[in-house]
Amino acid sequence: MSFLFNTHNRSGIAFAMGQGCYLFDEANNKYLDFASGIAVNSLGHCHPEVNKALTKQANKLWHVSNLYTISEAEAFAKQMCDFTFADKAFFCNSGAEAVECMIKIIRRYFFLKNQPQKNRIITFKNSFHGRTIATVCASANYKYMEGFAPFLDGFDCIDCGDIELVKKTITDKTAGIIIEPVQGEGGVNFVGAAFLQDLRELCNQKNILLALDEVQCGMGRTGTLFAYEQAGIKPDVLAFAKGIANGFPLGGCLATGDAASAITPGTHGTTYGSNPLAMAVGSCVFGIISNPNFLHGVKEVADYLDEKLKNIIASHPDLFVKPRGLGLMRGIECSAALQASVFVEVARVNNLLLATAGQNVIRILPPLIIGKSEVDEFAESFNKTIKSL
Repeated sequence: MSFLFNTHNRSGIAFAMGQGCYLFDEANNKYLDFASGIAVNSLGHCHPEVNKALTKQANKLWHVSNLYTISEAEAFAKQMCDFTFADKAFFCNSGAEAVECMIKIIRRYFFLKNQPQKNRIITFKNSFHGRTIATVCASANYKYMEGFAPFLDGFDCIDCGDIELVKKTITDKTAGIIIEPVQGEGGVNFVGAAFLQDLRELCNQKNILLALDEVQCGMGRTGTLFAYEQAGIKPDVLAFAKGIANGFPLGGCLATGDAASAITPGTHGTTYGSNPLAMAVGSCVFGIISNPNFLHGVKEVADYLDEKLKNIIASHPDLFVKPRGLGLMRGIECSAALQASVFVEVARVNNLLLATAGQNVIRILPPLIIGKSEVDEFAESFNKTIKSL
C-alpha cells in the first residue's frame, strides 16, 4: 500500500539514478529518457555544471525571506531580462504559480488604471495552465474541473486559431489573452506564428495584455530561447517553469515594466520563491541554454529527429497520422487503430520513456543535450515497439 495521495496512475518502475539522457531503475535497467520529466530535465540528469552550482550554493545559503534583498535573485532577474523582452522578473516554485501570477497581473493592471470592469481573460480550448482552481478554470477542461465547483468566473475559453472569433469575443470587459504558443498537454499543437502575430496586433489595438504560457515550450525547447521569438512578437507577460532549473522546483513570470507595475508590495508574494538555492541552479541552467551555440545545436538535432519521425509515419500510415510540434517538443498523432497510452506502455518495456498528450498523441520531449546517436537509438526503440505491438 502506498501512503501517497492517489494523484497519478504511476508505473511500477522506480528510478534510482540518472545520467545524461538515461535513467536507471532499482534493478539497474537502463532507459532512454525521451520524456525528461515532462520537459523538465532540459540538460538531462546529473549535469555536472548544474550539480556544481547546486552544491556550491548549498554550502553557502539555502533560504532567506523575501523581506530581505536576495542578491542571487537580483542577478538572475537581470540575466533573464537581458536575454528577453522583459524589464522585470518574478520567481516562484511552479508553472501553476507562474500562471496565477499572470492572471493577477492582468486583472490588477486595469484596476490600477481605474478600469475595474476590465477583468475578463480570453483563453483557448485544449490548453493546460495548471491544477489550481484558477488555472483549471482558465483552461476550461472539465476533465480537470469535475468535482471542484463552484468554478472561478472571468475566463472566456474559445477555439484556438480563429482570429475573427477572438475579435467577436473581446468586449469592454476583456483585460487580456492567455495562450500557449505550443499547447503541450492539449496535443503538442503549435498555434502558428501568424495567429500569434494577429493576437499581438489585436491586443495593441484593443488595449489588452498578451500573456504567454511558456511553462512547457520555453527554455530552448522549440529551438529558440522562448517560442514567441519564432513569431517575431513580444508579449506583455510570460510564464516560465519546467526546464528553467533542470528539475529543481522553480517558475516565474517575465513582464514589461508597464505590466509589472500592477504588482506592488502586499499584492503578491511567495515564501520560497527567489531562494538562493533555486536562483543558483536556475542561473546556471539559463546561462547554458541561452548560449546561441547551444540553441543552434538544439535546432540541428531537432531537424534530424523530424526526419526520423516523418520516416516512421510514412512507413506506418495505418498507425500514425502526422507529426506535431516544434524543435524538441514533438508529438505523433496516432490513428484510431492505436492508443497512444498503450504505445507508451509498450515502449517502456523496450526501455524507451515517452509521454502522452491530448487527442491520442505520443509526446516526445528529450533532453536538449541529445545528439544524433540518441535520436538513432530512439528511432530503433520506437520501431521495436511498433513490432512489439
